[in-house]
Amino acid sequence: MRLSLILGGLFSGMAVLAAMLSFVWTPAEITQLAIPDKLLPPSAAHWLGTDQLGRDMLSMIMVGARTSIAVALVAVVIGMGLGVPLGLVAAARKGSWLDETIMRGNDLIFAFPSLVIAILITAALGPSAVNAIIAIGIFNIPVFARVTRGSALPIWTLDYIRAARVAGKGMTLISLQHILPNIANILIVQGTIQFSLGILAEAGLSYVGLGAQPPVPSWGRMLAEAQTMISIAPHVAIVPGLAIVVTVLGLNLLGDGLRDALDPRLRGSR
Repeated sequence: MRLSLILGGLFSGMAVLAAMLSFVWTPAEITQLAIPDKLLPPSAAHWLGTDQLGRDMLSMIMVGARTSIAVALVAVVIGMGLGVPLGLVAAARKGSWLDETIMRGNDLIFAFPSLVIAILITAALGPSAVNAIIAIGIFNIPVFARVTRGSALPIWTLDYIRAARVAGKGMTLISLQHILPNIANILIVQGTIQFSLGILAEAGLSYVGLGAQPPVPSWGRMLAEAQTMISIAPHVAIVPGLAIVVTVLGLNLLGDGLRDALDPRLRGSR
């Protein structure tokens, strides 16, 4: 098993485990304020220290993981659920007006940076975790549509696809039975990449106040609140920053490891 797959699974698994555990247990109640204990450094009582309101940082990180992972995961599901069918249709109807319409629509969305689109959407709809999901999910749609179309086009030229068409199978049935299973590994890898980008996007939206709203913890908002206290209590910025870095790094390593493991050409070359 490749090192990137092991490390990726370990790092991203830590974030998922923290999020799952936060449903049943956290070291302290995140709504419990203790002003006399504010900005305490890491200690036996508070393993990651406390924030400016005296809340336990480890508890905040655990519940914040739940927020970040939920937003990114649902956004990826939206992107795959709409983007993959569009990509399959575009590949099956290559060169038609339908293919051109789908691809030009993708180009229109790609003409703007993803975070800018997300900020515009959340600013228009209002700041919330649900609107952050919608904003991130919308940008995921053309990503999966492009990847699906690009991966499916070479398969449509293969002999067994021609045989399926001669046997009377329609394009929809061929796409579901033959195209989709053969590009599933590519979509899985792309899904892990978009998952990591979704966590970054959620952190960015929360940082500017357009993501999850108080009292729901968010890694991005924790960073925003800590920026004025870095000189006196650096741990309040370091802890959420490291949480974001480790989780995103883990998902990228996991995607790289899955690509190597699922691609037969790469397996044979190593």
